[in-house]
Amino acid sequence: MGKVIGILSLKGGVGKTTSAVSLGAALASFGKKVLLVDANFSAPNLGIHLNILNPEKTIHRVLTDEIKIEDAIHEFGGFDIIPASVYPKKSFDPLKLKDKLKKLRDKYDFIIIDSSPSLNNETLAAMVSSDELFVVSTPDFSTLTMTLKAIALAKKRGTPISGIIINKAYGKNFELSLENIERTSEVPVLAVVPHDVNILKSQAHFMPSTYFRPNSDASFEYKKLAACLTGEKYTPLRWREIFHNISPKRQDINRELFYSKVFR
Repeated sequence: MGKVIGILSLKGGVGKTTSAVSLGAALASFGKKVLLVDANFSAPNLGIHLNILNPEKTIHRVLTDEIKIEDAIHEFGGFDIIPASVYPKKSFDPLKLKDKLKKLRDKYDFIIIDSSPSLNNETLAAMVSSDELFVVSTPDFSTLTMTLKAIALAKKRGTPISGIIINKAYGKNFELSLENIERTSEVPVLAVVPHDVNILKSQAHFMPSTYFRPNSDASFEYKKLAACLTGEKYTPLRWREIFHNISPKRQDINRELFYSKVFR
């Protein structure tokens, strides 16, 4: 049975959808069958990222029982996607998402849910539909505040939080340290994705960043996280990775601990 992973953030602009797309594409690069689902029902972006601009068959129509969930699946170069309607025509119940996804769990190794950035039933639907959650944050005080709120909500609902994805990191001393983020949130940081203009360029080309620039630092970080989730060992053939192994970064250690916990 496939694993359902929710990508969560309660603050817009941190790169939640980009992380969902990049992680999904990275998982697919390891030969996994992957489905991305847009559960940001009020302001969907997942389809737009992948040039699915005005789909007829969407998750909204699944939730209103107009179509079967299998009929809402769109193919995209290595993985599948269920987009949402930008302008839904009927009212719907977001909490039906979990039951709808049950029909697809045996078909996929991973189902990635891109959640809403708002504190509402849409976010709750993503949480209760997921086996585990990843919270996307940027390393600053204002975003960390909302990250803590998202973590508290997830814990209240009982959905395990596997880790934090720090996105748009500059590696400067004005940013919050990983130690501070982990100590405050009590959740390990499993990926630190550097700020990279190629991620913006990939969106302009309607491609996952891991496809657009597969050898960028950002792409390598998503692939390392994907390897951790699949039980793979992934080390890019670069000199800097040799030095990382000698003196590993905090996120590298956390991924190794996660890997050991799940696969050993």
